[in-house]
Amino acid sequence: MKPVETAFTKLLGIEVPVICGAMFPCSNVELVAAVSEAGGIGIVQPISLVYVYGEDFRAGLRRIRSLTTKPIGMNVLVEKSSKVYENRMRGWVDIALEEGVRFFVTALGNPSWVVARTEQCGGTVFHNITEEKWAIRALDYGVHGLNCVNDRAGGHAGVRSAEELLSSLKNKYPQTPLICAGGVGDETAFVRALQLGYDGVQMGTRFIATTECGSHVTYKEAIVHAKEEDIVLTDRVTGIPLSVIRTPYVQEIGTRAGPFARFLLRNERTKHLMRLFYTLQSGWKLKRSSLRGLSSKDYWQAGKSVAGVNQIESAHAIVRRFAEAATRAF
Repeated sequence: MKPVETAFTKLLGIEVPVICGAMFPCSNVELVAAVSEAGGIGIVQPISLVYVYGEDFRAGLRRIRSLTTKPIGMNVLVEKSSKVYENRMRGWVDIALEEGVRFFVTALGNPSWVVARTEQCGGTVFHNITEEKWAIRALDYGVHGLNCVNDRAGGHAGVRSAEELLSSLKNKYPQTPLICAGGVGDETAFVRALQLGYDGVQMGTRFIATTECGSHVTYKEAIVHAKEEDIVLTDRVTGIPLSVIRTPYVQEIGTRAGPFARFLLRNERTKHLMRLFYTLQSGWKLKRSSLRGLSSKDYWQAGKSVAGVNQIESAHAIVRRFAEAATRAF
């Protein structure tokens, strides 16, 4: 079977243009390694690796390396919520470079320091964007590619469709690899994204419902059984609209933050403090919901790609099936 070649696969030296997106709290060693070993690229989420799964960061990277020698990536959240957080993230980037990681996915801020630091070692940086204005800014900062987060994504979804994002960027930045992030749950959607003109896809929801993912089986089954209309946006978790499955708990408490919280989030002086509060609170909630079985207070992140997920299976099987589908189509 011939490889699926795109600008993205050529740039990273991988076989299949599939990213296993970084997920808090679902990115564990075995999942990251499985996707890379199958020919895509798994992304390490350091907060998940260290604080959810209890790994020393360097030791966790080496455990991944014991499972695959193929390229892996690292997620770098560059929002300036605190100096302590920023310094810790910078330290993790240095460790990742020392351990041979050369692909970095940035989000939620200015990625220029990541570009400057990683380019010294031949690194490649892609930035998550939801609008053309953020794409322009990220490219001005020197990133090498863009993950185009659309309105069907899980987690912090965008507001534009995959088609709208592509049409606003492809002709203006023809040399920039563009990744479709959101709405891809099966091989049909994967092939369609490539046919539209994307250079690859980033998936999260599909990879939660896998045997390698460390999340609780109840969460995985909820994804399998969910329908597209079961995905709702809530700002009660992080202060920013978050795509989650509509559980009984979500339905009971509603999806809007209270008026005082909304006021603080709109204020330039208080929004970062409020987001830090939400981060600390939501980290505990999402970790509990992901790793425990059904409880009375569940927040399960997922995107509208649940429509294409009909079973729990291995990440390796998913990547290989996608590769075969693309080979037939092209």
